[in-house]
Amino acid sequence: MKKELPACPVETTLMLISNRWNVLILRDLMEGTKRFGELKKSLGNISQKVLTANLRAMEENGLLIRTVYAQVPPKVEYTLTDTGYSLKPILDAMVQWGTQYKLQVQNK
Repeated sequence: MKKELPACPVETTLMLISNRWNVLILRDLMEGTKRFGELKKSLGNISQKVLTANLRAMEENGLLIRTVYAQVPPKVEYTLTDTGYSLKPILDAMVQWGTQYKLQVQNK
């Protein structure tokens, strides 16, 4: 079944990175593959339930791949797909804008 997407490309992008957790997960995975615990620790104040829901949604949207290793204890890793990595210029622009904004506000 084909996914229904908004007509506006900006709205489509916002649909994929619509909350702060998705953006921060993308930020962390830009550095490479991470385990669930590493992501949770890096993100700080996020519940396990919310992190799991966001990771599942991002996987469903094709932004990341979840790899489960059959071992005890279970090992699960998350890696960005090419589509996920293609959001890097957007995140870089957000870093640049945020840095400039912070400087502007601090100098007032």
